[in-house]
Amino acid sequence: MHIRDKLVHTFDDPTLLTQALTHRSHGAHNYERLEYLGDSLLGFFIAQSLYRRFPEAGEGALTRLRARLVRKSTLADIARELDLGDDLLMGAGERKSGGFLRDSALSDALEAIIGAMYLDGGYDVCVRQLGVWFEARIERLDAIGEKDAKTRLQERLQADGRPLPVYETLRIEGEPHDQQFTVSCAVSELDAAEVASGSSRRAAEQAAAARVLDVLTRAED
Repeated sequence: MHIRDKLVHTFDDPTLLTQALTHRSHGAHNYERLEYLGDSLLGFFIAQSLYRRFPEAGEGALTRLRARLVRKSTLADIARELDLGDDLLMGAGERKSGGFLRDSALSDALEAIIGAMYLDGGYDVCVRQLGVWFEARIERLDAIGEKDAKTRLQERLQADGRPLPVYETLRIEGEPHDQQFTVSCAVSELDAAEVASGSSRRAAEQAAAARVLDVLTRAED
């Protein structure tokens, strides 16, 4: 069964779905622009869903939960449930080397499908589809038992015998009662530090650590 038959939306413009399934190895008219759009739509949907699902959770917990849901491995799992790799259009060499099985290609194509659905049917269509894919996953989340990003980053680096991260406060803006902190997080194996902001120094450090974890995870894909 083709992916088109597993979606909640029937495309008025099927060329959008074809583009969403086209890897860059297959041609210049590929899924990269749609992936960019779908990534933003997915991020907003997940943020809104978590905000409603966990009314007592703080910014840090919500950020960690969102990172779990939108990371490449999670998206690739959904894509595999749909057998999406079978429908990807790839160059012969890329397919022969197993490109249709890689987390990066599967997750990128899934985000591209989200972008294509938005262009063809609007945001409400995206919400329906994302609900099918993510509702059960969101319900299984535990906002309390999750380790924070700084703890997970420290444990990961220690397990690999690497130096601990270095946090630096780059700037503090705003009035004393409404300040915004910008912090960098640097680890030895990355060429540049990741930077993030938050309403407190701790929140900014947590967000920066989460970004470093995401970079390290992507590097392993």
